[in-house]
Amino acid sequence: MSWGTELWDQFDNLDKHTQWGIDFLERYAKFVKERLEVEQNYAKQLRSLVKKYCPKRAKEEEPRFTSCLSFYSILNELNDYAGQREVVAEEMAHKVYGELMRYSLDLKTERKHHLQEGRKAQQYLDHCWKQMDNSKRKFERECREAEKSQISYDKLDNDINATKSEVEKAKAQFYLRTHMADESKNEYAAQLQNFNAEQWKHFNNAIPHIFKNLQDMDERRTVKLGETYRSFAESERRVIPIISKCLEGMVSAAKAVDERRDSTIVVESFKSGFEPPGDFPFEDFSQNLSRTGSDGTISTPKGERDKDGAPGPRSDPKHQMSKTKNKLWLFGKKPKAPSLEDFSHLPPEQRRKRLQQRIDELSKELQKEMDQRDALNKMKDVYEKNPQMGDPISLQPKISETICNMEKLRSEIHKNETWLSEVEGKQSSRGDRRHSADNHHHTPQGRESPEGSYTDDTSQEHHTPHHRTSPPQPGNPNPNPDPHEFDDEFDDDDPLPVIGHCKALYSFDGQNEGTLVMAEDEVLYIIEEDKGDGWTRARKQSGEEGYVPTSYVEITMEKNSKGAVTYI
Repeated sequence: MSWGTELWDQFDNLDKHTQWGIDFLERYAKFVKERLEVEQNYAKQLRSLVKKYCPKRAKEEEPRFTSCLSFYSILNELNDYAGQREVVAEEMAHKVYGELMRYSLDLKTERKHHLQEGRKAQQYLDHCWKQMDNSKRKFERECREAEKSQISYDKLDNDINATKSEVEKAKAQFYLRTHMADESKNEYAAQLQNFNAEQWKHFNNAIPHIFKNLQDMDERRTVKLGETYRSFAESERRVIPIISKCLEGMVSAAKAVDERRDSTIVVESFKSGFEPPGDFPFEDFSQNLSRTGSDGTISTPKGERDKDGAPGPRSDPKHQMSKTKNKLWLFGKKPKAPSLEDFSHLPPEQRRKRLQQRIDELSKELQKEMDQRDALNKMKDVYEKNPQMGDPISLQPKISETICNMEKLRSEIHKNETWLSEVEGKQSSRGDRRHSADNHHHTPQGRESPEGSYTDDTSQEHHTPHHRTSPPQPGNPNPNPDPHEFDDEFDDDDPLPVIGHCKALYSFDGQNEGTLVMAEDEVLYIIEEDKGDGWTRARKQSGEEGYVPTSYVEITMEKNSKGAVTYI
């Protein structure tokens, strides 16, 4: 419906309505502004939260646990999620709020122009009406004056006492007034005709045109609101796929948590490489006591006498204490030791890892120095061929400094490799000596799964035999020789003898380098036992060798093997 035909007399109400429409548009714009501020604050708080809980340590010092890595992945996804909230806020600011404010200014200008035209048309019509009304009043007034002059003339004309001059004067006045009344009549008729024409134009042309413009403006305002409503929703919907990917990343991070792997990392991080302490020997202080029949006899424990019944020599308790005092902090406070360059204050396994880490870092630095040396030599060659580009002699100090740094780094690497070889040699010697504890050993049968608990008894999670110190022989000044003095006697190139056999409880694909593929119920030969890292070295009947998970096999040691230590 058209405002011009239906609301021709509602100019003031349309003025109020259009003003209300602009106010409503600005109110919605204010809502959008506050909404995008909510998004901005939300994104800012999310980023602050991520920054607060992100690790502040160096990357190599960060925990390697899957639970920690998954949490850091969730933080990264949350940071990306915050970025998408910022994108939503920017979209609302530019495509909704900014567009609404610009459109509001245009509406105000257009509305002002249309209302001014309407007021001008109304003012012109009022002016025409005043002119018509003035001419009407004048015509009415002139008619009354003419009537008065006619009455005066008729009265003097009928008066016998009136002079001729008086009668002529009254007659002239009557004619004058009559003429003026006729002129006023004509003027009134003309003004009336003009007003009627202008009034028709006003209500049939001017006002409908102005009201149509106002109607178009109001309808465009309504359309613009609908478009901004859609843009408001689209700014949110556009980021939904990316937000979904962020949430999927969080779910994937949650699925990546592996409790078994974390447990393995704990073992690798804190494994000392030490063997459990041996049994303390019985110290018989009653040997110097006199024995009588009435008092009975005080016998020494079995094992302290030799085969002939003579009591065996006692081990030095001070030596035993000194041997084990550094290994008794399993359930107590570990003694502090000063940090040394060769990490000799650390347990063997931790020392090996730290030395290997340092060698890797030094190797990277050495590679950088070598690259820098090569670059300087190339630059020197360029300068020698093109002297205008630079002086090759100016590069010599830098080249010499780089070569000096390379020599220092090589020396450090060699020194650390020497320490590493010493540690690895001692660990290999210690691992070989562990086989001399028992003559035969069978693995427990209680298993749940390859990743499950190994044994039926939780107190025997690691079946490591207790090493007893053999009694010293006569003439041996050192009853406890250094276990590291025979490191050079072992040759790793010799093929390892078979010390037992095992049966595969589960199949293993052996995808990693150095591992061995095995099928369920397959029988393999054992050539090296588990050293505490969860892997046992085995050999197939075809001669292929490799490592298999200790928890995947059932091990039986040969009776004549050197020790039967398993870690099932």
